[in-house]
Amino acid sequence: MFEEFVRRGYDHLVMTGDLIDTASPADWEILREALDRNGLFDWNKTTVIPGNHDLINLEQEMRVYNALNPIDGSRRKRVEGRIREFNAIFRPLISGDGEAGAGLPFIKVMRFGDMSISFVAVNTVDPWSPTDNPLGARGSVWPQTLQALSDPQVAQALDGSFVIGLCHHAYKVYGTGAMIDQAFDWTMQFRNRDDYLRMMKKLGSNLVLHGHFHRFQVYSVGGVTFINGGSFRYFPKRYGELVIGADGEWSHRFVNVVW
Repeated sequence: MFEEFVRRGYDHLVMTGDLIDTASPADWEILREALDRNGLFDWNKTTVIPGNHDLINLEQEMRVYNALNPIDGSRRKRVEGRIREFNAIFRPLISGDGEAGAGLPFIKVMRFGDMSISFVAVNTVDPWSPTDNPLGARGSVWPQTLQALSDPQVAQALDGSFVIGLCHHAYKVYGTGAMIDQAFDWTMQFRNRDDYLRMMKKLGSNLVLHGHFHRFQVYSVGGVTFINGGSFRYFPKRYGELVIGADGEWSHRFVNVVW
């Protein structure tokens, strides 16, 4: 698929989490090598954020850590530790100048000719909990992230740019009245999604890219369009193509690859 992106000459690749399925940094290295091999491991070419499958080893949490150390704070520390490892491996895609402390959350402002496009990237993965997050799939934007994005310097850096939010968790899953769907929604819930939506609108974004819920879909909430990138596991020859014009107009379509 990376070869397909290069062949088509896309300007930028975005992956919105669940890059791997093992929460093992060694597997991130495999992805990094594949990006590098195709000339895509470059700040100008690719942006990635983590998902719950990147940061939470569900089997370990349920069988090992919960039995030996059930303290909530330790679970958060494990997620924070994996975020630091993620930042270390993918830092060249986060910071254009190699800043050692760069990591999630981050903003990336890029220029394409006379046009500026910016990403506001956040982590939405919450620690596993036997009662509140039993599948490790519920998430939220952490309070300190929202506080950081409220800094006036963030809005100043994004001024005049086409702003795109990047998160892993889906604002919308099923959202139906069926009990089975509501139960599934709970296990996948983006808990403070409205706080996140308000922040995106405050920063001038009317477009958010996410993953998590394995469907290729586009929907709007409160004037903001959300695009779910789907899943390569379930449809390995499909991806989303976003075209942005200098006038701020944009279009999107899902592309099915035929090899």
